[in-house]
Amino acid sequence: MLKRKLLVIGIGAGNPDHVTIEAVEAMNRASVFFIPDKGDEKTELASLRRTILERFMRHDSYRIVPFSVPKRNRSDAYERDVDEWHAAIEEMHETLIAHELGEDETGAFLVWGDPMLYDSTLRIIDRIAAGGKIALDYAVIPGITSLQVLAARHRIVLNAIGRPVTITTGRRLAEDLPGSAGSVAVMLDGQNAYGDVDEDMDIWWGAYLGMPDEILVSGRLADVADEIREKRESARRDKGWIMDSYILKRRERDDPG
Repeated sequence: MLKRKLLVIGIGAGNPDHVTIEAVEAMNRASVFFIPDKGDEKTELASLRRTILERFMRHDSYRIVPFSVPKRNRSDAYERDVDEWHAAIEEMHETLIAHELGEDETGAFLVWGDPMLYDSTLRIIDRIAAGGKIALDYAVIPGITSLQVLAARHRIVLNAIGRPVTITTGRRLAEDLPGSAGSVAVMLDGQNAYGDVDEDMDIWWGAYLGMPDEILVSGRLADVADEIREKRESARRDKGWIMDSYILKRRERDDPG
């Protein structure tokens, strides 16, 4: 049985200039691009993917296959909701690959940031491959993450010398706060969890990183938490969506260099 070829390509955090040469070469090996449609409020993300293709593709013998992403149920059973959501996406992707990708073609998913960091694409592809209905041969091309852009914009390093970095979500921030001398990078915080941190910390926050309407705030958490919340709510209200992340470090043990 011939294996359909897939490329899972990280395209960075929103600035086409952050697309790597490796990613450009990978895109030019593809003939079918699967572009997600996450609704009217996130049409900008689909448009950016198309802009990247228009800028970097060296041939015009490719086609775009748009698809609608299923909505995730949001109940108190978070892990069950995510598993059901992934199952729905798996079924959709399997159908797309079977019907839209010929055995002599190469398909590609353009993943925001890097496929290894808080993105479900690789898990979905793994599930399809394990299911055995479609034979797949796939490769992963890394991309620049929002955390890399965030640290660069604020001109900081993620870790203090010899100290760990924790990467977590807003949902788990309370459990994953760093010890006496560590730092934590937070993604997917829909509930402004930094506002519940009752410790003396510095924060470096950014939204729409790499995009023209990028927003940055930094300072002592107690001093800037309200400013971040206001900017975040205003931006989300204006655009209909927001992608942001932040870094927290304890002030008393912060490493100056």
